[in-house]
Amino acid sequence: MRFAGELQKVLSKDNWKKVNRKLIAKMLSEYMYEDMLQPYILGEEGKTITYSLQISKEKQYRFQAEKRFFDSFDVKWDTIEITDGGETKPAESAIELLVDLQGPIPMSPETVGHLIKELNATLIADAHLLEKESKSSDELIRVDYAELEGFMTGHPWITYNKGRIGFGYDDYLNYAPEHGNEISLSWIAVTKDIATFQSIDGVEYEDLLASELSQTERASFEKIVKKHGADPAEYFFMPVHEWQWKNVLIQNFPEELAERSIIPLGEGNDSYLPQQSIRTFVNMTNKEKHHVKLPMRILNTLVYRGLPSERTLIAPQVTELIKGIADNDSFLKEECRVILPGENASMNVDHRYYTGMKQAPYQYLEMLGTIWRESIYIYLDEGEQAITLAALLYEDHTGKPYVQSLIEDSGLQADEWMKTFFKVVMDPLLHYLYQYGTVFSPHGQNTIVVLKDSVPHRLAIKDFVDDVNISDQDFPELRGLSREFKEVLRSEPPEGLTQFIFTGLFICHLRYLSNILVNHELMEEETFWGQLAQSIQDYQNRFPELKKRFELFDFFKPQLTKLCLNRNRMVDYGYSTGDDRPHASEFGHVNNALALFKVKETV
Repeated sequence: MRFAGELQKVLSKDNWKKVNRKLIAKMLSEYMYEDMLQPYILGEEGKTITYSLQISKEKQYRFQAEKRFFDSFDVKWDTIEITDGGETKPAESAIELLVDLQGPIPMSPETVGHLIKELNATLIADAHLLEKESKSSDELIRVDYAELEGFMTGHPWITYNKGRIGFGYDDYLNYAPEHGNEISLSWIAVTKDIATFQSIDGVEYEDLLASELSQTERASFEKIVKKHGADPAEYFFMPVHEWQWKNVLIQNFPEELAERSIIPLGEGNDSYLPQQSIRTFVNMTNKEKHHVKLPMRILNTLVYRGLPSERTLIAPQVTELIKGIADNDSFLKEECRVILPGENASMNVDHRYYTGMKQAPYQYLEMLGTIWRESIYIYLDEGEQAITLAALLYEDHTGKPYVQSLIEDSGLQADEWMKTFFKVVMDPLLHYLYQYGTVFSPHGQNTIVVLKDSVPHRLAIKDFVDDVNISDQDFPELRGLSREFKEVLRSEPPEGLTQFIFTGLFICHLRYLSNILVNHELMEEETFWGQLAQSIQDYQNRFPELKKRFELFDFFKPQLTKLCLNRNRMVDYGYSTGDDRPHASEFGHVNNALALFKVKETV
């Protein structure tokens, strides 16, 4: 029987208990934050609060937690107990908790069923990470950008963060980033009457292909096309993921295969390493070649991991917009020296029937495409090291944070290191927002901190086409954009645009980083958020002429709309398949800790 030995090793009783207990703590923390759970307070001792979550007359969960800013909670995983019928024992099953929560949280049976599957897949992946060959945080700060991704533990907020519905266990072992397996990309030829190629000015299809495939590979692929009685000049060559080919493309494009509109060509020679998103790949044969982003119809976190056709088509245009802003702005170009790996070219193939269908489920409209993104490595100066923002949330098997190892290696105190970090990260993000009405969603995967001597040195931002949005205000800087371009990018009202940084960075990343620093006694919570507030005020003091826009995009409002990610799947959206990707749920308001520091500054 396949995998028996692997499973016996990974799914030991101790591993299973530990990953369950940690996931239970995360579930309680995040469901309390999203106002899906309101446990009773049994007592308080200093900062520690003891809670009781009543499931029935006989059954309750008891646990300890500390309150944090932004209405957040840090639930201590080793304190969670179940009392049931007079018997008390440690809580050791995340699935049991999920089933118990059908009362407090109005989930449909269908949703609970799918969530059980996603949570189990997440737990299996967590057990693999626990069993993964250990590298200490001190060692990991020397690990290269592409390989470091394999140690990450997934989305810090979403509790079912490695559900990966669509993968079998064999696919998980082959393709999940935590296994660090290099793969070859498969290639197909697609006729130019059904495929489109887009690129920035100065990049032609032939040049791109020559940079990605050797002359021998191109000649081999052309020979295969000729064997089918076709002319290679009438085709584009494009890479696809082997999983997508076997599980999606054959089943959905058989007519095109029969008509030879699509011709399979085989594998390329280069080796690629999957990143945390699973569908983005770093070329390990030549790290200066493009990173390749491919659709994979697996459901992970909130969405199927395809490439939306309308965004794939405009990816190079978005690159020209974003890079053009920086090229013509001395603050971004010369002071921040912001790095913007461009999505220089893309290909898209629409499905003739799904595209013509009214309100087709969105995942069928993003099955076949490619985006070629510039490699981060071509931008790094000597002595610079790139890490994703997500790496700063990693803690090794002994509990030592990666960020602590960086701080120690830098020779700085934690508050000095974080002050530098906030300036490096916030200055370019705020400048794009305030000066140009353009915002990134700077979450952990698409935001890259470039270090020098283990100190934050400058910022790199990637994944423009998925995560760039623009203001709906009549800003002169945006008047040259076409209506169609604005519709695809999504124009947002002021608070909506502010939310991309407030929720995408502050809530989705920084509140976890703050937790780590507080729990390891590296920094007080008030100091952390006070420094963030100061970094925003420092920028505003530098550009007082933008005062009206500071008021428009206000990070110091006492409350902002609370966006919820777990609630979206569990309560509002479920597992239905609409014609648009699900977006974060809005529920109530979150008390904005930055408002406290704004008040202190102006008293």
